[in-house]
Amino acid sequence: MSAEAILTMNGSNEDYLSLSQVRGRYVFSYELSKMTWFKVGGPAEVLFKPKDTEDLISFFKQKPSDLAITVLGAGSNVLVRDQGIKGCVIKLGSGFSDITFNAKEVIAGAGCLDRTVVMECAAQGLSGLEFLVGIPGTIGGAVYMNAGAYGHEIKDYLNWVEVVSLDGILTRFQSSELSMEYRKGNLPKGAVVVRASFILNEKKPAQIMQSINAYLQQREDSQPVRGRTGGSTFKNPADQSAWKLIDDAGCRGLTINDAQVSTKHCNFLLNLDAAKASELEQLGENVRQAVKEQTGIELEWEIIRLGE
Repeated sequence: MSAEAILTMNGSNEDYLSLSQVRGRYVFSYELSKMTWFKVGGPAEVLFKPKDTEDLISFFKQKPSDLAITVLGAGSNVLVRDQGIKGCVIKLGSGFSDITFNAKEVIAGAGCLDRTVVMECAAQGLSGLEFLVGIPGTIGGAVYMNAGAYGHEIKDYLNWVEVVSLDGILTRFQSSELSMEYRKGNLPKGAVVVRASFILNEKKPAQIMQSINAYLQQREDSQPVRGRTGGSTFKNPADQSAWKLIDDAGCRGLTINDAQVSTKHCNFLLNLDAAKASELEQLGENVRQAVKEQTGIELEWEIIRLGE
């Protein structure tokens, strides 16, 4: 990559942003449907894959001040809209995938897949993160949203997390400083997770694998894990199950063209074939309206909707 890469903004030849030299990679007009689990969404104006944390820091320190930044993990819990994402989308790759162990502590890069970390921990005889095994995301995303399942959450095991701010400052936060809550990591606005440390419990690898296999079988039996989906669509309201509210409102199997409310687990939306992001989003809004009319409860999106 040359010292200056030029990005055309808003389709105009008159508006440009200069992107500084990086050791990673820029990709322009990258189709984000290739990256998301829904297989929908328009292009990223520019996709940046930093080589490592130092490269990310350098990018932030030199980037134009008005450059919009979006971070994508595994693309599993997001719905990218049909017109794509303006500005720069950051994707953390192999430079953020190291896993190290120190007694009961595991330190994982933000780009590590949840399942990979779980399996590595099992091999080391460390238990606690098994609940992540069926969540098709990254450690960075899991910390950012305080991912959880089966009565466990990331905050139960998080020791510390390192983030890079939009002005290129690397900061370590102890778990106790974050006040994490249900599906909210409460990290500083714009912060990009680069590493996280967890304190786990010792257990025999065979026992851990039993738990892992039980979780995987439970997901296989109850969720459309092989479909084009973004995972749980809505957060569970207090003392309620989103799926039951949706089911009771008569929305199981509801469709808009190829967008469908799953018949297997109705807190999942599916792209059956050629659904548009707009159709999936509208279907979700139709579900929210039906539940509100039936119960007075407003479901809150858990899936993050991005773009134009």
